[in-house]
Amino acid sequence: MLPFRLTQHLLTTYRGIRAVRFYICVGSKSRTVWPFVGAIQRLVTWNQSPCSIPQVSKLKTYCSLFMEDSEPTLLKRACPSEEPIHTSKRPRVNDKNGAPASELAKEEVEECEDEGNEDELPEEEEEVDGSGETFADMMKHGLTELDVGILKFVSDHKGFSGILKERYSDFVVHEINKEGKTVQLDDLSLPVEPEEVTPEELPVEAKVLTEEQKKELEELQLFKNKEGSVSIEVVDDTKEKRTQVHRAVKNFYPGLETKTEEREGRKFIVAYHAAGKKALAAPRKHSWPKNRGAFCHFVLYKENKDTMDAINVLSKFLRMRPNVFSYMGTKDKRAITVQEIAVLKITAERIIHLNKCLMNLKLGNFTYKKHPLKLGELRGNHFTVVLRNINGSVEQVQQAMSSLGETGFINYYGMQRFGTTAVPTHQIGKAILQNNWTEVVDLILKPRPGAEKSYLVRCREEWAKSQDPEAALKKLPVKRCVEGQLLRGLSKYGMKNIVHAFGMIPRNNRLMYIHSYQSFLWNTLVSRRVEAFGFKAVEGDLVLRGGTAHVLTAEEVEKHSIHDIVMPLPGFDVIYPTHHVGKGYREIMTADDLDIDNMRHRIRDYSLAGAYRLILIRPQHVSWEIIHYDDACVPLVHTDVEKLESKPAPVYLTEGKYRALRMEFSLPPSTYATMAIREVLKMDTSIKNQTQLNTRWLN
Repeated sequence: MLPFRLTQHLLTTYRGIRAVRFYICVGSKSRTVWPFVGAIQRLVTWNQSPCSIPQVSKLKTYCSLFMEDSEPTLLKRACPSEEPIHTSKRPRVNDKNGAPASELAKEEVEECEDEGNEDELPEEEEEVDGSGETFADMMKHGLTELDVGILKFVSDHKGFSGILKERYSDFVVHEINKEGKTVQLDDLSLPVEPEEVTPEELPVEAKVLTEEQKKELEELQLFKNKEGSVSIEVVDDTKEKRTQVHRAVKNFYPGLETKTEEREGRKFIVAYHAAGKKALAAPRKHSWPKNRGAFCHFVLYKENKDTMDAINVLSKFLRMRPNVFSYMGTKDKRAITVQEIAVLKITAERIIHLNKCLMNLKLGNFTYKKHPLKLGELRGNHFTVVLRNINGSVEQVQQAMSSLGETGFINYYGMQRFGTTAVPTHQIGKAILQNNWTEVVDLILKPRPGAEKSYLVRCREEWAKSQDPEAALKKLPVKRCVEGQLLRGLSKYGMKNIVHAFGMIPRNNRLMYIHSYQSFLWNTLVSRRVEAFGFKAVEGDLVLRGGTAHVLTAEEVEKHSIHDIVMPLPGFDVIYPTHHVGKGYREIMTADDLDIDNMRHRIRDYSLAGAYRLILIRPQHVSWEIIHYDDACVPLVHTDVEKLESKPAPVYLTEGKYRALRMEFSLPPSTYATMAIREVLKMDTSIKNQTQLNTRWLN
């Protein structure tokens, strides 16, 4: 029983980590023990949690005891008639927006993602190569906020420390839809179908068909009619009568077409399948009720999984292409998020069935509508964030949260915009804009310090040694990552045609590099502007009037506050502030060997129109409380799924070993919650700094 108790403890302690269970139950005996131990080691490193667990050195003994048990059985079976989703194979969907989501939407562009049609990655290949270094030592090569222009704060309160996302359940995001309603998962029932129209309410066309003809047409529609057509004789042969029959068939039996035939002096309306035998492959498309909206909208609740991965999982189970799904924005991976999804002509019955099969996903709140969702339609996101182990006084927290609600925070682009490795994405973006394609290849493929998967390290080393794309590609068991796509392109087109080779990388990933460069300039120049003028409107600043930028005159300054001021992202369709800070755009870009007056690239995709972004953001619906707890692993947020399952809400202690700040606020799209949290804590939010903080706390 010892192995079972250990397994149960690990699974309950690290909420949402199903990979451990998968390894134990599915892995062969020869591959169960060491991946299991490695998973726990990586888990402890990532979570940096003080939870009490058995020493890793003893896990090998426990696992060997577990192997003596009977043959493992699968704890979570796949849906009937559906293919199981293997955790080691994750198809990837590319975001079509190219713009940042509200919070942590962009993962590091250079991180390899497993692709569904690739060979399964051997367990030992998943290890992070650190040459014996701790995770904190490896992350010392990462970026800090100073590296990407994040320098200033709004409030003058004294900062305090706290740990962000110690558990992914400490970060909960609810989408705010275009009607301004916060999206929540609170209903797992099927939607009420539109009521059938009574015979009295039927249009004239429906009354021209007899009950026998309706039955024959229904059988034809469902491919139960062996004749392949239904002939309806028009007794009263008038054009009006024939038109009514044509309309009745087409309106009430989608997928059927009609034609008029004359036989022995009599007129017949012949109904037949428009798509012929091809329609047999997908009859559901031709039997969708006309009074039901074509799109099934539902709420997607996900834990520790990004939006793209979740949609890939759904599409695989439903045997549909990912592009039939639409959404308003992407959400974080390391979080619990709730958002609306729409899918074309898939019934709620098919979708709700997946709740029996899916891990870390829940689907509900089904409705049928006539329209899909569009990127950017959302009003914003509502965040519930827990900062654990804070050391600030009540007065410090009070001052920080009051400032956040009343004044707001500087609308910087967050650290996730610039990647997590020693090679920032904005440097690659600069090289693209410079047409320095050799530098682009070098920055993406060259060896770098820090934490990376071992196969990526070997790939980079091979490239540095041989400059042979084929040889480097062989080091990658997973080809559908940025490095793999680029190497494929170089293998196909050669080093003399890097532009085409680079084009093998998905478009939105390529654009993210140049958007990162824009973001770097924006952060840098906003910090300069705050340093020069503080938080007041000045002559030469920009404000938006009806979507058009306007330069403030000395007379207009008094009518505007800092909350009205915008700064431009550089491009060919923007203007710049006329004060000396505005000239900084030209200075930096000239130093980077770029022409600010010619932002149209010879490759159209890389031409930058530019945009405007508010300097300060004031969150809405701000609330907070300091809570106490003794168990560092206890969840402190009541999730939608827990509410549905009638599980009790977390009980906060009046006194405890640890203190946490639980805060809630709403933000508009394309703003970063980490920057709001940074303003509260007055701390660097980079992974490098957070890792060092967690390590100090553990020690």
